[in-house]
Amino acid sequence: MFGCLVAGRPLQTNLQQIDETHAIFELPQAGTINHVCVFLLGPVPFPDGYGATVHFYWPGKGFQLLGMLSNEKPSAIFRLRGTYTAQSTNTHAVFSGAASDASPSDVTAFLGLAIEPLTQIAQEVSTLPSAVAKANSPALDATLMAERIVKHLFNYVSSFVGGDPTSLSPEFLIPMGVIAKWYENFITKVRNTGTGFLEREE
Repeated sequence: MFGCLVAGRPLQTNLQQIDETHAIFELPQAGTINHVCVFLLGPVPFPDGYGATVHFYWPGKGFQLLGMLSNEKPSAIFRLRGTYTAQSTNTHAVFSGAASDASPSDVTAFLGLAIEPLTQIAQEVSTLPSAVAKANSPALDATLMAERIVKHLFNYVSSFVGGDPTSLSPEFLIPMGVIAKWYENFITKVRNTGTGFLEREE
C-alpha cells in the first residue's frame, strides 16, 4: 500500500507490518539521508475517513511525528536532516517495540506509518511547528518580523549614542555609514544563522 523513496536511493516497497494499523520502513545508513518521500502505491486507497500519520525514528530519540498521508494527499516529502530532537513527541508505543533493538550507535532509522481516523490525524498534525506557522496570519508574521528588524536597527544605532537611548530626539542625525554597517552585519548574520536571533533579542 505504501512506497518510500530516499533521495539518491532505489524505491523501497519492503514495508514491515507491525499490526493491522502500524507498519515501518527500515532506513539503513540514516545519517546520510536528507529527504524522504512517502506515498500510496497503486489504486488501494485508505478507507473512508482514514489516513496515515508518518513518523521518523532515530535510535535513542524515539519516534517523531513528521506529517500525514490521505486519499486527498497521497504523497509527502520530508526533510529529515536536523528535524529530529532528543525528546520524542507524539510517540506511538506500537512502533517503539519494533525498533527497541536499535542501539544509539546504530545508524539504521525507521519510518513509521499509523493508520488512524482523519479527525485524530488532524489533531496530531496541528501540533507540528509547520502547521502552527501556517495557522498564523502571514500579514501578522510580516508585521512582527518588520517590527523585530526595526527594533534591531534601533538598538544598534542607539549603541553609538551612549547613555540613555530614550533621550534621542527626532532631530538626532545618524551617519549613513552606521546604517550601512548595520545592514551589512545584519544580512551576514541572517545568511549564517537565520532570523532566530531576532526572537531571542525580545
